[in-house]
Amino acid sequence: MFERPQAGESAIVVHVVFKDFGRSPDLDEFLELVTSAGARTIETLTATRDRPDPQYFIGTGKADTLKALVRDSQADVVLVNNNLTPAQERNLERLVECRVIDRTRLILDIFAQRARSFEGKLQVELAQLKHLSTRLVRGWTHLERQKGGIGLRGPGETQLESDRRMLGLRIKQINARLSRVRTQRQQSARSRRRALLSTVSIVGYTNAGKSTLFNRLTGSEVFAANQLFATLDTTLRRFDVTGEHPALLSDTVGFIRDLPPELIVAFQATLEETADASLLLHVVDSNSPEANDNIAEVHRVLDRLGARDTPMVEVFNKIDLHPDIAPHVERDAEGQVTRVWMSAATGAGTHLLLESIAERLNVSKVQRRIILPLQAGRLRAKLFELGAVVDESVLETGEWAIEITLAETRWETLLEKMAPELKDFVIVDDDESTTSIRLRRHIAAI
Repeated sequence: MFERPQAGESAIVVHVVFKDFGRSPDLDEFLELVTSAGARTIETLTATRDRPDPQYFIGTGKADTLKALVRDSQADVVLVNNNLTPAQERNLERLVECRVIDRTRLILDIFAQRARSFEGKLQVELAQLKHLSTRLVRGWTHLERQKGGIGLRGPGETQLESDRRMLGLRIKQINARLSRVRTQRQQSARSRRRALLSTVSIVGYTNAGKSTLFNRLTGSEVFAANQLFATLDTTLRRFDVTGEHPALLSDTVGFIRDLPPELIVAFQATLEETADASLLLHVVDSNSPEANDNIAEVHRVLDRLGARDTPMVEVFNKIDLHPDIAPHVERDAEGQVTRVWMSAATGAGTHLLLESIAERLNVSKVQRRIILPLQAGRLRAKLFELGAVVDESVLETGEWAIEITLAETRWETLLEKMAPELKDFVIVDDDESTTSIRLRRHIAAI
């Protein structure tokens, strides 16, 4: 449906630095995007301007230079490391007589190539259609707009109007399907909460090593490669955490600077899971000279997703490229783990990360002494299953006195789950100083 660079296509890269626009796009990163898309860079045209040219973006002189480069090199496509307006894109294509693709279209194309799941394909197609809808032009001028009067009635709607109508219909269909997928995802999230499973979500800039870390922690074989957006679809796997019953590890799509808004909207349902996670692992490429800028970009996306306040541990990956850096853990003034230095490729420091995950997940645990009646046997069995029981004794009344350590949120979720069984009982805090809790039969239910 959409034109895209085929493997081996020759491309001319256009990179423009604007003096009046703060930080410029990273050329090296864009060249990696070009390689990830399957194109081959044969020429790079750079320019410096105060502001974009409204007609050709790069200015008339550079546009003529680009036309000569395309003619002499027989390039198949021109890739621009900026976002073009529809008019600028059309003007450049007419001038150089070959396809012109800007940064947003290139990223959308890479996503289209990498999507494997049904949901991922729908999300990418939705983003592509929304982007394409802003770039429709009137391609069939022989079709006249309908007019009134004798001899002035045309054949009906123009091709442009027909294309817009079909695009609008397809976007509506995809949104309906994604709505059903969102409902299914919410049901799965509720099931995980009922099962008292903690979710640890891996986030980070693209090509920071997220999938490699995911494979290292779970023993999975998710595709991982040294390229941008090597994996796209979200993957969930169980993994063991010390002091916890099995938790879930989630691998999400990587972020990138100037991520197209269409993609953020399309992947909203997928990325929203980061806001519901118990802990975020923010993977950072410690070997990247742009590490600080990449961290800031990830924080901006998390802010937009409402996940900025979710507990986080930064994982500085790829220390195998720094012989002078050994695996270690950094803590804040309160002694809480904030950063782990490791290598997902070699496994160095993996044990430190697992210990840090366990520590952060267990930080909210509280110790309690609870007294359960004989009728609460199922709740007692569940506490043992969760490994929450520290000590147990039987009282003269036949009730169980149990010492437990469990996260406050899990205790509340557990009681909610057991509500049908405990409906005839109320929770009474006998002694706040020892956080002793007794389940007593409700007087009204006797």
